[in-house]
Amino acid sequence: MLKILKYSFFDLMRSRWSYVYFAFYLLLGIVLLFLNNDLSKAVITLMNVIIVLVPLIGTIFGVMYYYNSKEFTELLLAQPLKRTTIFLGQYLGVALSLSLSLVLGLGLPFVFYGLFKSNAIWDFSLLLITGSFLTFIFTALAFNIALSNENKIKGFGYAILLWLFLAVIYDGLFLMSIILFEDYPLDKMSLMGTLLNPIDLSRTLILLKLDISALLGYTGAVFKKFFGTDLGLIISFAALILWVILPVSRIMYKSKRKDF
Repeated sequence: MLKILKYSFFDLMRSRWSYVYFAFYLLLGIVLLFLNNDLSKAVITLMNVIIVLVPLIGTIFGVMYYYNSKEFTELLLAQPLKRTTIFLGQYLGVALSLSLSLVLGLGLPFVFYGLFKSNAIWDFSLLLITGSFLTFIFTALAFNIALSNENKIKGFGYAILLWLFLAVIYDGLFLMSIILFEDYPLDKMSLMGTLLNPIDLSRTLILLKLDISALLGYTGAVFKKFFGTDLGLIISFAALILWVILPVSRIMYKSKRKDF
């Protein structure tokens, strides 16, 4: 698996899109630092970009890499290699290369300009961690969609629809449900709804770490009470880890039973 991971990793690192992805975050970090010396405000701006862009890039790259390397994958399947080894190696190669571009692209300017100037560096570290989690989660979801659909158009369509649902539609449905059932206690429902969406969970963790939960109103107080505790933080990261494990497990399950 390490050889396949290494091949997939360097194959993507040689791609110009990886450099564009890296350069975008590098330029964004430098511009934010020059325009604003307050790292807390820079983290908030970056959060708004990362929460939307990272899942989209992970989804598109995951689906695109699977379909573009399909012939090479079929050649590997003819060799005495386990199917799970092939697909896990490819998945990890894609996810690691995207995560590295994100971490280096944003990390370098903040290391040079803000590491010793503000305590907000710890908030920024949380931003990178949640961004990496989102990369691994949505790349795994993209591989699942591609494995389930031979048709490229359907695969790309379902992948974009999944991102659109979790990034935009889910929030609208969640807000409508809270408004409709406002007369009932919604503490547990709000927490469960947040845990069921990795994008919302990541956003909530960052906002609470920045101590601006008051902007979220009543739900902010509920989230602060839960996520602000050590137990809440552990459960939140456990939920993100579970969001990685479940799609990866399905990749292994689907690859073993798929007829290539």
